[in-house]
Amino acid sequence: MAGNTFGEAFKVTTWGESHGLALGAVIDGCPPHIELSQEYIQREMERRRPGRSKLTSPRKEPDEVLILSGVFEGKTTGTPISLIIYNKDVDSSKYQPLKEAFRPGHADYTYFKKYGIRDYRGGGRAAARETVARVAAGAVAKKVLEKEGINVFAYTLELGGIRAQVMDFQEINKNELFCPDRKAAKAMEKRIVEVKRERDSIGGIVEIVAKGCPAGLGEPVFDKLDAELAKALMSVGAVKGVEIGSGFAAARMLGSVNNDQITPQGFRSNNAGGILGGISNGDDIIVRVAVKPIPSIGIEQDTVDVHMKPTTISVKGRHDVSAIPRIVPVCEAMVRLVLVDHLLRQRTLGLRDDSEE
Repeated sequence: MAGNTFGEAFKVTTWGESHGLALGAVIDGCPPHIELSQEYIQREMERRRPGRSKLTSPRKEPDEVLILSGVFEGKTTGTPISLIIYNKDVDSSKYQPLKEAFRPGHADYTYFKKYGIRDYRGGGRAAARETVARVAAGAVAKKVLEKEGINVFAYTLELGGIRAQVMDFQEINKNELFCPDRKAAKAMEKRIVEVKRERDSIGGIVEIVAKGCPAGLGEPVFDKLDAELAKALMSVGAVKGVEIGSGFAAARMLGSVNNDQITPQGFRSNNAGGILGGISNGDDIIVRVAVKPIPSIGIEQDTVDVHMKPTTISVKGRHDVSAIPRIVPVCEAMVRLVLVDHLLRQRTLGLRDDSEE
């Protein structure tokens, strides 16, 4: 296994590099008769696309997705779905000085140690652009989940130390940072501009919510739903931490507070984040991820070259100041891929839903 394939029942393999000819995904296991169009997938791609505003990388990529297989007359056929996104605005010239130098905070050093070779143009597979294929695959998963009444959405909870205080989900798609707090979004935008001027970068926190997920998804013992979600989200390059429900705050609670008491109408609270014993309990699934600052910055830093000789580096090129907001749709995509995979795995048990009795 080379680590480029994710899932069991709904299996996704991504391929391609940031400065290569194209990137793409192959999906195997998507059920047939699902209505799917390039336009539908494209709407998700637009939310991640660079060059949309002054807050993101100026790289101008249309991120136009093409469906090469697995769809006939507007419906999935049950055969592998192949998606491709061509790179249109590649400029590798700024990476020539990095040919033999490792960028601090990036995967340059570790990829070189693992393979003995690396694509220094934008980071190759380790670049954030790899996630474009995940968003494309996640759009297919979204279409499957819609038929089941499952809705996954994410938003910027915190950026550069500024935290949303208002949870107005109608506001999420009204600002460029996908933040549910309009006032906080304005402060976040200002902070990005300040940090960009300083040639530095910032991180933040993204929260993901899944509504309408039925109880019973997840497998014992190693394929627990929360374990799978953590793996999926930690596989995104900029993510350095994951918490579900109360997360680390649970460590400071009493059991009498942390336990979600059960009534005939449901759970009184949701400290579990919708998952108990690794299996969904029917409540909202709530996950948060810690997103580190972008490692490619203009400030001069100490590093070494491929011969382990000390040198300094100042990264040029078209980089985001923060992985947020473009990582928000990526987080949504990864959660959708996990839920679809476990939804299809659950169906193999042949159990009827309580509502059918």
